[in-house]
Amino acid sequence: MMKQIFGRRKASKTADKEFAGGRTFNQLLGSGAADLSGQPPFLSGTGNTYGSGNRTGFQDSRINDALFSSTFRPLPSFKDVPNTEKQNLLIKKLNMCCTLFDFTDAAKNIKEKEIKTLMLLEIDEYVRTATVKFPEIVVEAITKMISVNLFRTLISPPREKKVLQAFDLEEDEPLMDPAWPHLYHVYELLLTFVQSPENDAKLAKRYIDNSFILRLLELFDSEDARERDRLKTILHRIYGKFMVYRPFIRKAINNIFYQFIYETEKHNGIAELLEIFGSIINGFALPLKEEHKLFLVRTLIPLHKPRCTTVYHRQLSYCITQFVEKDCKLADTVIRGLIKYWPITNSTKEVLFLGELEEILDATQPAEFQKCMVPLSHQIARCLNSSHFQVAERVLFFWNNSHFENFVKQNSKVILPIIFPALEKNINGHWNQVVQSLSLNVRKLFSDRDPQLFTECLRKYEEDKDREKEFKLKQELAWKRLDEIASAKVLAESLDIVQDWVVDKKGVYEATKAGVRN
Repeated sequence: MMKQIFGRRKASKTADKEFAGGRTFNQLLGSGAADLSGQPPFLSGTGNTYGSGNRTGFQDSRINDALFSSTFRPLPSFKDVPNTEKQNLLIKKLNMCCTLFDFTDAAKNIKEKEIKTLMLLEIDEYVRTATVKFPEIVVEAITKMISVNLFRTLISPPREKKVLQAFDLEEDEPLMDPAWPHLYHVYELLLTFVQSPENDAKLAKRYIDNSFILRLLELFDSEDARERDRLKTILHRIYGKFMVYRPFIRKAINNIFYQFIYETEKHNGIAELLEIFGSIINGFALPLKEEHKLFLVRTLIPLHKPRCTTVYHRQLSYCITQFVEKDCKLADTVIRGLIKYWPITNSTKEVLFLGELEEILDATQPAEFQKCMVPLSHQIARCLNSSHFQVAERVLFFWNNSHFENFVKQNSKVILPIIFPALEKNINGHWNQVVQSLSLNVRKLFSDRDPQLFTECLRKYEEDKDREKEFKLKQELAWKRLDEIASAKVLAESLDIVQDWVVDKKGVYEATKAGVRN
């Protein structure tokens, strides 16, 4: 990496000369620009470990306040220097912004923090209003300063084993990073830099490389939702600007999903990453590539499995629906996958699944529905008989959807025999009056539409019920007979034991009697 940064490149000589009179970045920074790649990782004042990567002009934030006060002083404003010196001043400001402070202690280095914040705002404004292409020396300096400030080891506070209990992040108090007011300005600068029309993508990709993107993705596990929101916007802009990185970004995010699904089931940024993928899927060209279909089958559908699906379900549902809208032939695969991961004991998750299922059915074509209508009808029947009224009520609301109602109407000969017993069970025995009423309404729809089929289903249901009663009666008789046999066997064994005991006692008595006579 250091060879990439400091090695010789075919950079624009004119731009570099205009920028710094032909001087290199290291010459501008002096001794502070020493190569730190061989040094151990730096431990900031917050206790976080920062990688040893390319940090030019890095100052140790552990030095005392007196030394800070003497070395960390404000630099002139850009408007106070001639145009020929502005870019030199920019490099100096970027170098000073590589200094890290401890934001867990609000009373520490107050003045220096204010100076750094003002410098970050000035740099952001300078980049925003730039009218000429950034030379390589500026691109290098900006990316290094951003790396120093953002890339860090995230330390999650203990949550009392809530991970194992699949806690809902929405119910927890949001955690706020005390350094966020400072980090916000760094993120804004990165966003401004990526979006700037003066940022040449071919040049910038030397520094915003695979390693940079991977470290950016690691930050999505931040506990602070504000940071994840900024990261989401920035990664989306990088995806749009650097087309060469698109396959790499998709693969890297996919790896995060794999680790989450099959290993940890713990990651704070799944919702934001899915939101990014939602817009990416929206831009997929037709016909869909096999790579994208595999992503659906191997990643998106299994994302329904983790216990904390409720945290990111809205974004996941959107991605799934986008695929079905892009290629209607995927509906059968998606619906069967949804049934495979259907929750059994989590009623809240089940209601979410039903909402997602209805959205998928809205985008499903009749031919695809017929492929999966049998397993789907069985799942609907199970939901109808759920003891949780919200689950039963939600699936009964499907009949208010005209698209679903048309599917049922066209395939009632297959669907009604499957769900009819569940409807009758609800009408005759569900504890919730609303569920009973809705079940009666659905039953009436079937009876009015096809009385002959309804009568046949009712007759079969009654026959099955009589058969079930007869079977239960036989079972009871069989168990009663087994109980009698077991009782008789126990009695016989008891008699045998008593008889043997009597014989033994009699033998002992006779032997004793004979001994007395002798």
